[in-house]
Amino acid sequence: MAKGQYLGEFEHIVLLTVVRLGEGAYGAVIRAEIENITGRSPAMGALHATLERLERKGFVSSWIGEPTAERGGKAKRHFKITADGVSALKRTRNTLERLHAGVSLRGAAV
Repeated sequence: MAKGQYLGEFEHIVLLTVVRLGEGAYGAVIRAEIENITGRSPAMGALHATLERLERKGFVSSWIGEPTAERGGKAKRHFKITADGVSALKRTRNTLERLHAGVSLRGAAV
């Protein structure tokens, strides 16, 4: 499989968050959901760079919504997962499940 077809840890988290949020997925809400679920507080720059990378890979698509008064008339950029993004999540899940299969962490050194 080509290198670009693998998801890094943060890409995986961002992509799953976009799926969780559905049509309401945009930068600030994605960041808040990641923080709520994982306890991590990603920098907005890191989040936007990851979303742009996922879009270049074809795993998400984006569109600009209508301007809102709450943002001083600025429009939000919304994201949704694509069919290729769903495939990437399935590949990642399958890979992790195969790696975990038969592994006991009970006696693992810490």
